[in-house]
Amino acid sequence: MEEKIKIPRGTRDFLPDEMFKRRYVERTIREIFQSFGYKEVQTPTFEHLELFTLKSGEEIIEEIYAFKDKGNRDLALRPELTAPVIRFYVEKMQMEPKPLKLFYIGNCYRYDRPQRGRYREFTQVGCELIGTDTPEAYAELIYLSYTILRNIGLKNIVLRLGNLDIIYSLLENMGVKKNQFRELMHLIDKSKFYELEKKLFEMRVAKSKVKMFREFLNCNSIEKLREFIEAPAVDRFREIIDFLKVFGIDKFEIDMKIVRGLDYYKGIVFEIDAPILGAEKQLCGGGEYELIPLFGGKEVPTAGFAIGFDRAIIALEEEGYVFPEQKLDVYVIPINEKTLKNAIKIVNMLREKNIIADVDLMRRGLAKSLKYASSVKAKKAIIVGPKELEKENVIVRDMDSGKQIEVKMKNLLSMIK
Repeated sequence: MEEKIKIPRGTRDFLPDEMFKRRYVERTIREIFQSFGYKEVQTPTFEHLELFTLKSGEEIIEEIYAFKDKGNRDLALRPELTAPVIRFYVEKMQMEPKPLKLFYIGNCYRYDRPQRGRYREFTQVGCELIGTDTPEAYAELIYLSYTILRNIGLKNIVLRLGNLDIIYSLLENMGVKKNQFRELMHLIDKSKFYELEKKLFEMRVAKSKVKMFREFLNCNSIEKLREFIEAPAVDRFREIIDFLKVFGIDKFEIDMKIVRGLDYYKGIVFEIDAPILGAEKQLCGGGEYELIPLFGGKEVPTAGFAIGFDRAIIALEEEGYVFPEQKLDVYVIPINEKTLKNAIKIVNMLREKNIIADVDLMRRGLAKSLKYASSVKAKKAIIVGPKELEKENVIVRDMDSGKQIEVKMKNLLSMIK
């Protein structure tokens, strides 16, 4: 006997009930984006490999699905959606009125070690704000990410804010050269603070300044930041935070250890966590970045964020969120073959009026059909019997209470609604 073909590692199948949950959350997210003036875009599932190596370096090849096509071109399944959307912008949207607010929901692929909340195929939700860098614009962007996670039903989320321009200004004051920033940012991103101190010593930074930098990374307020550095970036950070409060968010943490770990980020950066998920708690990450010139476009302010959709669903389940159930409004049951055509006409009429309806297609008996109607969570069953049809009536049964009444066909629609 041949072995069954199994699902590839790191991917998942979703049952109808799971897909109903996912589409329900997805629909809520779409509505929130649109209410903020964002418009949806879609890019190809695969792109030229260079798009991702330009953005993240050659080392990303180890982490993605890269391949040659039949024309010997180097392609890759998209590991994220920011680079494709910026490529799309440079190619076709540079002349659009600004600010440009774009959002997306799509599958991405990474050759990662599968674990809970981390898959090789996953759904990314995100957006890009192009053409404005005012403090109020960035405050609204952060507020949008927070609103999405709160409005899909998450109760316990933590917003953390950082600022790379402040870190860069302090490092320059310490005598660190710009071409050395990347290595230090990587160590901060990975929380390798012992190695960070060691590297600063190797860069001939004074012991007192290294100690000061460690204290700076633990700052949790604007006032404390000013004790370490006076720079325009601190004032700008303060402005964004003030606007964030205007938008209604006054619960957040300042965390200077947020660096996002990628060269193209700058200025404000932020993350949102769901503590209930433990080690894999991060749901959202974003901030200001600079990619457009790298892809051949004219420099313009850009910022955005990405939400791990799959992880957000897990967080909702962990918090005990009660998703709505997928239910049929009506299940139509013909008693015998003579009433089958009438039953089909009834179900068609209901569907035309946007009532979720199904009809027995297996010519089962009444008892089995009612059992099936119960199993698919139908709210009502319409029983189409020959005696009732003679009087132009049908029987409507409430599936929860079991009560049933005879209803005139002409009154059926208003009664169901």
